[in-house]
Amino acid sequence: MDTIANNLQRISEEIRSICNRTGRNFSDIKLIAVSKTKPAILVKEACDAGQLDIGESYVQEFLEKQSSDLLSGLPLRWHFIGHLQTNKVKDIVGKTCLIHSIDRLKTAEELSKRASRQNVTVDYLIEINTSGETTKFGLSPKELLSVAPRFFDLPGIRLRGLMTIASPDRNKAGKEFRLLAELLDRLKSKSPDPALLTELSMGMSQDFDIAIEEGSTMIRIGTAIFGSRA
Repeated sequence: MDTIANNLQRISEEIRSICNRTGRNFSDIKLIAVSKTKPAILVKEACDAGQLDIGESYVQEFLEKQSSDLLSGLPLRWHFIGHLQTNKVKDIVGKTCLIHSIDRLKTAEELSKRASRQNVTVDYLIEINTSGETTKFGLSPKELLSVAPRFFDLPGIRLRGLMTIASPDRNKAGKEFRLLAELLDRLKSKSPDPALLTELSMGMSQDFDIAIEEGSTMIRIGTAIFGSRA
């Protein structure tokens, strides 16, 4: 019977194999275990197996898990990876190690305002719609390059890189991941501090192998760790 610990070990071995094949360093890939819709007890099980980076997609669920007696005090690093509405920004400021999904300038401005009020620095990624699908959130590549200077000017928040959700078609996914890596390089040329732009959050259970091949530094895995969602 598969356990979360077994699943984490298997995925770790897969990541190492992909890195060996592609010349990547295993230590450059961060695995984020996505626990949305899963109970806190399973997050605790992942933590007990050594998995400290945890991703959540819904603000209320994130807050409930973070404050639960079962998880309180554990050295977890919380990543918010879901769509973040502007009116929900205030609820998570100062409670994450990284927000992956800032998908418009207005949300970044609100994040900046709230972070400055609390005197904290919030690390974040800009979500890019690399597939062009209307059902997906994110700036278009063209929008990113045109408004990037306005993101750089915001106090209290620190842009660390880019995030995308690729097409389910693996052939398309590879091109979309490659595009995100190219956009990060172009973004560095516009940045006042390009050394901060190190992160490419791309790749999930069905395509993380392709994402690593194309330069991902963070892969977001849910189903392959915690099982299918009801």
